[in-house]
Amino acid sequence: MTESLPHVMVLHRWRDTHALYADYIDHRTHRVTYISTETGRASIPEGAEAVVTVGLTDDLPAVRAVVTTLVEKYGVPQSLLALNEGDLDTAALVREEFQITGQTPAELSVFRDKLLMCRTVAAAGLPVPEFAHAPDLATVREFGRTHGWPLICKPRRGTASRGVVRFDSEADLDAVPELAGELAAEPFLVQAYVDAPILHIDGLWEGDALGSWTASRYVGGTCADFTQGNWLGSVEEDDPVLLAAVESFAAAVGAALGGNRPWVFHLEAFVTRGADGGPALVFLESGARVGGGEIPFTWRDVHGVDLMAAAADIQLGRVPVLPPLKTGEAGGYLLLPLPVPAPCLVERADWITPPAEGREPYAVLHVPVGRRVPPISGYEHVGTRFRFRGPSTAAVEEAIEAAAHGFRLTCTPLDA
Repeated sequence: MTESLPHVMVLHRWRDTHALYADYIDHRTHRVTYISTETGRASIPEGAEAVVTVGLTDDLPAVRAVVTTLVEKYGVPQSLLALNEGDLDTAALVREEFQITGQTPAELSVFRDKLLMCRTVAAAGLPVPEFAHAPDLATVREFGRTHGWPLICKPRRGTASRGVVRFDSEADLDAVPELAGELAAEPFLVQAYVDAPILHIDGLWEGDALGSWTASRYVGGTCADFTQGNWLGSVEEDDPVLLAAVESFAAAVGAALGGNRPWVFHLEAFVTRGADGGPALVFLESGARVGGGEIPFTWRDVHGVDLMAAAADIQLGRVPVLPPLKTGEAGGYLLLPLPVPAPCLVERADWITPPAEGREPYAVLHVPVGRRVPPISGYEHVGTRFRFRGPSTAAVEEAIEAAAHGFRLTCTPLDA
């Protein structure tokens, strides 16, 4: 066993530089070992002590086997870093089994179990749509009769809108007989549908106060709509009245779910109208991690702050500190789905209608023409990703809309 330097283990899956690990851990003074997907190897920094690949980083038996080998060689790590939402459960279970300091499954549960999450937020006096555990179709049917239609069914521990289904009537419910099997296979939540714009609020709860944060509105649809083939955009809000309401709401959620423990949040909320006619927020759900899509990049590029660094600090046992955000610009992003299911070959990528001057995305990312798109899930592996910055919410939203309708990715299906 090698013990001359502290051992830190990283569970990693991103192809792009969502996380700047070399900025968070000094690879010269630590033995940093990585458990990575093959795709993720491209963004692992130099200086790693060891890199071991697995098919999927949420494959607990495969990860456990690699951890066992690395522990035998380098000792129990002082920290296990896992920054992707899909790896939080695996990391918590590994920490518990190998007695690694950090977030345990019990501590993570309020952020991963949507039923417990909603109960906790509601108990704090914050508005939450009507909800219930959904063990079977009869419960869902009765919920609709009691609270009305539409309603939403979703896995209690789902990520990236996996398994989210909207039912507009009992007839819709009867038309999906396979739901009964899905409800029996894993715990589900049923929730009243709220017809209102959705914000995602991203930032840091410091344990006793709200740290740096941004509020963005989904454009073009919702995350659930994106899973059905629609484009998804996001634009940061600059309305001071709305932002004032968001600030108090985010602080209340931060305290309700995190208490006196710091946590990085990706919080979603509906924007409704209060009794005074002003904006009022209703809780949807929240994750204890940096938001997906292009959020880590727009924070760094537009605001000069690495939100992922705060998430890393928390998992590494440090006090997270974020500088104030650089202001004066609004950020945003756009995700276009693949035109055909993966695996596929990228044949062309071009603008049908070039963006007007001053409305260009500052980054456009897709698999290069002539390359194969593998069948990998996650917002990183969509058709095309765009990042925007501009002087106002209105300007960025206009640019997003133009790019959504003005860019085309042409792909040819391949045999799986």
